[in-house]
Amino acid sequence: MPEFKLVERGKDTTLLLIPGWATDYRIFSALELRFNYLLPVEYSPFNFEESLRKAMEKHGLKKISVLGWSMGGFIASEFASMHRDSIDEIIFVSVRKKYDPAEIKDIKTYLRKNCRGFLYKFYEGCFSEFEKDRFDWFKKNLLKDYINQISVDTLLEGLDYLSGRQFGSGSFCGQKVKFVHGEEDRVAPIKEALDLKEGFPQAEFISIEKSGHIPFLNTNFKRAFHDDR
Repeated sequence: MPEFKLVERGKDTTLLLIPGWATDYRIFSALELRFNYLLPVEYSPFNFEESLRKAMEKHGLKKISVLGWSMGGFIASEFASMHRDSIDEIIFVSVRKKYDPAEIKDIKTYLRKNCRGFLYKFYEGCFSEFEKDRFDWFKKNLLKDYINQISVDTLLEGLDYLSGRQFGSGSFCGQKVKFVHGEEDRVAPIKEALDLKEGFPQAEFISIEKSGHIPFLNTNFKRAFHDDR
């Protein structure tokens, strides 16, 4: 059953935070931006648009900003392209144009053989060599739950979703768009994001120095948003 949680933080606007593959809404728990947060607690990437529309109606939200991280960037782009009037700003974090089907097939094989081992290596690879403190935070707060509680079926569903998606730009003309990317990202290399940005002439591109695939855990992320409030 889809579930969205609205976190009222005394702000004027609301930001939908869409997590990436093999994580959940708790990956954003350290994020401090000038928004209330709308968090997808239970959802499927395949029916996200319908579930989000119902959640917005339930909470009386006529317009939101959207931050999609990694796989969440594909989900964010699909919703924003269908509901332009409901979106104030779109923020794509650590996105790629597409994922290689052969790569996804290999990941599925690894998951079926040794899910816990693969996930640990994946999470470790999300952090750069400069982010030991962030990886330590992740290990202390999330790693055990993610490895023990995220089911193989959920992981495979996310991979099935990614295997059929290609990031597009044609439907975002005139919209407020921002790309944020870690310079040391090994999961989604920054060059691919820079190439993507070329399809968004109006977009701002912000690179986070020394950061890997989860740049919003970096202390420079908030400053990159010009957010000093």
